[in-house]
Amino acid sequence: MRLGVLDVGSNTVHLLVVDAHRGAHPIPMTSEKSILRLAEQLDDKGQLRKTGADQLVRAVAAAKASAKRSGCEDLMAFATSAVREAGNSAEVLDRVRTETGVELKVLSGEDEAKYTFLAVRRWYGWSAGKLLSLDIGGGSLELAIGRDENPDLAFSVPLGAGRLTRTRFVKDPPRRSEVRETTDWLAEQLAPVARKLKRAGEPDRVVATSKTFRTLARLTGAAPSSAGPRARRVLTDAGLRQLIAFISRMSASDLAELEGVSTSRAHQLVAGALVAEATMRALSLTQLEICPWALREGVILRRLDHTDGTDQSDTGRTGQTGARWS
Repeated sequence: MRLGVLDVGSNTVHLLVVDAHRGAHPIPMTSEKSILRLAEQLDDKGQLRKTGADQLVRAVAAAKASAKRSGCEDLMAFATSAVREAGNSAEVLDRVRTETGVELKVLSGEDEAKYTFLAVRRWYGWSAGKLLSLDIGGGSLELAIGRDENPDLAFSVPLGAGRLTRTRFVKDPPRRSEVRETTDWLAEQLAPVARKLKRAGEPDRVVATSKTFRTLARLTGAAPSSAGPRARRVLTDAGLRQLIAFISRMSASDLAELEGVSTSRAHQLVAGALVAEATMRALSLTQLEICPWALREGVILRRLDHTDGTDQSDTGRTGQTGARWS
């Protein structure tokens, strides 16, 4: 079965096409991204501007056409914090549905944490024991812990790398005072969640996912993407602190020149690093493993759980127009 998953995030609209069936390892076939930075296109009232909505409609229509050309039997489309928090999200979603035929499902922050946790659990298996998963997105930070495929606790807090860049930093690079104040502020924001996670018991394995953590690990010496998804990659607290001391003095244009740093995300790298360091400190973590699977893979895996590979009449599948797959 060829499936497409369309992820409308704070920074990008990302289409991932995979070949997969229940009980098998999903095989990525193609991956396409459009950089929209929707979170930066909200007006003073928190509504997505018309220009941003126009770009979103075009990007979704293009992704749908690409999925069709790729032979996808199903297209699962979802949106995260940027659309979720827009004051006019209902209008934007209705316009996308009317003009493209694609129904975007808006995930809650807790759903994001749960789908990501499922992907991490499937990647590492039951032998990993109690897992703690962390994911820094553009708008939010997701955390989840548990021994099963559904976490015992799942949290989403508005501490995304893009959000902090917009709300905490004035200069590029940020002033030292901005870095210090943001570090202290993050400690305060994370303390309540950290207390709840610590009460759940010590994890056997701590795992981080997605682009921010992968980039930070690469900049501290982890294997490049060319080494493949199964290369073991870690991020240590000591390496991260040294990295912050280095990158916090660099402009976004200079950061974009570093290996592994994309131009579209360079401006929010420092904020992402501060969130990662504050999270590790709040949870008393010295090392994280980097998992190649994250939210999109979790969505795919859950969709596959809803079919036996033959009769899909009751899975909520809606073909090329999106899917009810939760």
